[in-house]
Amino acid sequence: MLGRLIKASAVVIGVGLFATGCAVTPVKMGSAAIVGNDRISLATLDTEAANLSQAAKKYPGVVTLTPTQVTQATLTWLIRYQVQEELAVQAGITVSPAQEVAALNSAVASAKAAAEQQGLTNVTQELILAASGVPPSTSGELGRYEAITNMYLTRAGGDTTAGTNKLDQAECQAAKALNIQVNPQFGQLDYSGLQVVSAPSSVSAPAGPKVTASPIATAPAC
Repeated sequence: MLGRLIKASAVVIGVGLFATGCAVTPVKMGSAAIVGNDRISLATLDTEAANLSQAAKKYPGVVTLTPTQVTQATLTWLIRYQVQEELAVQAGITVSPAQEVAALNSAVASAKAAAEQQGLTNVTQELILAASGVPPSTSGELGRYEAITNMYLTRAGGDTTAGTNKLDQAECQAAKALNIQVNPQFGQLDYSGLQVVSAPSSVSAPAGPKVTASPIATAPAC
């Protein structure tokens, strides 16, 4: 399941670095994002981004993330964790600590197998998380995220097209209910993947062939 939601890979099961939509209401001072009634502080973002950066540096040539990507990936996952908590509330899902550990172990095992098929050796959990843009220090939150996802899919009929479509819709509804606001300093939220991405540049493009960027969904589609 980790691979399903981490869209655009760095190497192993990689993370697509999407951004959260720009909010009309100013983000509170000292906040990287506002998610429902909670805020992700700049201090929390700094701490977790530093953890991801330190982990990535251990795997040069394998994990290649720019400082901007590190920050946006970290904020992406901090937001995703809260969206999945809202989904659990809306769907009446509860998971045990044992289920969280099992879900993380299963996701890591699947990712490790895929990485080894690509020829990578000595694949560790830290490498997998770093390559996916996940601060290794948040592995507990990731396990809970995975366990909630798995439980929802089980109820929705399994990891099928119909099941994943229902999950996508439920996550969209959860994100919509939270009225997510991202500090423009870090980009904006792309609701199509629940990822923090850089806002489009207002600077005139240089002469030459025009490259069409993928559209950013600045609001939930549900």
